[in-house]
Amino acid sequence: MPKEATGTLLSCRAGIRVVDATLRDGGLVNDFRFSDDFVRALFAADAAAGVDYMELGYKADKDMFDPASFGAWKFCREADIERVLGGNDTGMKLACMADVGRCNFRRDICEKGNSLIDMYRIATYINAIPAAVEMIEYCAAKGYETTVNVMAISKEKEKEIDQALDMLGKSPAKAIYIVDSYGALYPEEMRVLAAKYLEAGDKYGKEIGIHAHNNQDLAFANTIECVAAGVNYLDATVNGMGRGAGNCALELLLGFLKNPKYKLLSILKFLEAGHMQALRDAGAVWGYGLPYLLTGVFNRHPSSAIRYIKEKREDIVCFMNELLDQE
Repeated sequence: MPKEATGTLLSCRAGIRVVDATLRDGGLVNDFRFSDDFVRALFAADAAAGVDYMELGYKADKDMFDPASFGAWKFCREADIERVLGGNDTGMKLACMADVGRCNFRRDICEKGNSLIDMYRIATYINAIPAAVEMIEYCAAKGYETTVNVMAISKEKEKEIDQALDMLGKSPAKAIYIVDSYGALYPEEMRVLAAKYLEAGDKYGKEIGIHAHNNQDLAFANTIECVAAGVNYLDATVNGMGRGAGNCALELLLGFLKNPKYKLLSILKFLEAGHMQALRDAGAVWGYGLPYLLTGVFNRHPSSAIRYIKEKREDIVCFMNELLDQE
């Protein structure tokens, strides 16, 4: 998108699309064990808030993941979607993530005419781009909108990023996402990446998206930095619920966006009703903390910080030294 089209803090941009990833990224916190009532309440709140896409979860391969060990939204079976939501007569669309190597897409993704899902978001690491393109092409041929999340981009070299953008630009994907999986990037780095992605978007006619993690308490800052640059597809989760340190909080993002179609009040009512607090009371743990700060600073996967917290450790200096020893 040309820089002159990005607007100001007091303007709204028609191309913005807000994606609520609470059930998907948040599901990594509680093994996707959301009650039917929670899902229905979130669906109603998102629709009333003007959210453009609600991501229901993953289309995971049941041969790789035991359905008895996870809630329904790890698999997003059509029968479960219909059972819980009944249908979708709102203006909001439904999305689902399909992970390269973890989804039997030819078996489990049906024709769009037989599904309530509108969009598949293909998640890939940069070394699996050819497999991602195959999945994108398959889903597009079935009638779905498609986007692609290139994960852990903070670990990749500029040359590889350029090659990936070229390959994905030639695919049917509607949008290509910048994904700060480790929460390692700062706003000035996001600005540079956004410019690179937007240049590819201009070349190939693609939208660009941002999916930020909050390891250094920068998910919201990095998201609005991308908005200012011209990025249109914006991921967020209610209360920032997501793996480890979580994501950009949906309530923060809606408070920032000036388009009157987005209504913060609906999400505040959802929070006031105690839906998210009930998850915390049941043992779900997410959000910024010192262990995640360190994995962000050192550009590491947050798995070690997640273990640190589960083990109730308090030796944060020792943990930092463990990360340094891995250099």
